[in-house]
Amino acid sequence: MSDSIVVAAMYKFVTLTDYQELREPLLAVMKANDVKGTLLLAEEGINGTVSAPREGIDALLAWLKADPRLAGLDHKESYCEAHPFYRTKVKLKREIVTLGVPGVDPSRQVGTYVDPERWNDVISDPEVLVIDTRNDYEVEIGSFEGAVDPRTKSFREFPEYVKAHYDPSRHKKVAMFCTGGIRCEKASSFMLDAGFEKVYHLKGGILNYLEKVPEEQSLWRGDCFVFDNRVTVRHDLSEGEYDQCHACRRPISEADRASEKYEPGVSCPHCWDSLSEKTRARAAERQRQIELAKARREPHPIGRDPRELVES
Repeated sequence: MSDSIVVAAMYKFVTLTDYQELREPLLAVMKANDVKGTLLLAEEGINGTVSAPREGIDALLAWLKADPRLAGLDHKESYCEAHPFYRTKVKLKREIVTLGVPGVDPSRQVGTYVDPERWNDVISDPEVLVIDTRNDYEVEIGSFEGAVDPRTKSFREFPEYVKAHYDPSRHKKVAMFCTGGIRCEKASSFMLDAGFEKVYHLKGGILNYLEKVPEEQSLWRGDCFVFDNRVTVRHDLSEGEYDQCHACRRPISEADRASEKYEPGVSCPHCWDSLSEKTRARAAERQRQIELAKARREPHPIGRDPRELVES
C-alpha cells in the first residue's frame, strides 16, 4: 500500500461504567503514537475515526482490545497520503451516536446483521423497506439503489420520521444502512423496541460493502461521505473529488465551487441565503486565520473544523 496513513473508523456498543476514567489514558496512547482524529466515550461504548501510520493504528487497537470489553471492537480501514485530521481528541458524551431516545440499548438487542456479500439479495427483495439512516447531505451524493431518503438533518430526527411514516403492522421487513454501521445498529435497536419484527442492517456499513463487493456487482450509486478531510470516497475507497462547506458541512461539487454563491470557508449554494451577516463575518475571519495557518504550515488555530466530526 503506497499511502502512508491508515484511516480507521471504529465503534462498539458496550457498557463502560468507567468511561470517564478511560479518557486520559486513551488520549495519552493516541498522542504517543501520532494518532489524530476524535474518539467519543460514553457509558454505552466508544465511537470515532482516527488516522495514523500503520504502527500507530496497531498500537491504539492493541491498547483498546486489551480491555476485554473492547476485544470485539469493530473497525474499518482506508488509506491516504497525509493525516486527514488536524487534532487528537477524546470526548466524553451521553451517547456515542445521538438518537435521543432513552432506553435504546444496542448491547441488549439489535437487528439481524447482514454481511456485504448478502446485502444485494436483501435490498432487492420487493417486500423489504430499505432506509438510509444518514443525514440528508450525505444521501445527496450517494446511496443504494432504491433506498428511501428520510431527509433528516440529524440522527435525532430519525425516531419521529419512523413514527410518522411507518407502521410495524404493515412494514414487516426493514433493512437499514449507514456509513460505518453504528447509526443503523442503534436504529435497529430502536425499531425493535417500536414493534418492528424483522429488522436488518448492513454489517460494517457502506465502507465495509465498498471494500468487499466488486464494483461491477455493486448496487451502490455515487460517492460515500466520510467524516474527515477527504470528505468523500469512491467505490474503490480512494478520495473523491468533493470539498466541504465550512458553514453548512455539506459536500460541495466542482459545479458548486464554480458558483458565484460560493465563497471558500464562508458559504456555498446550499447555504448562502441562510447566513446572518454576523455569521458570515465570523466565517470570513475564521477562513482568513485558516489561510494564514496554512501559509505558516501550522495546525488550524481557532474554532472547530467541521471535518473533525464523527458519524452523528
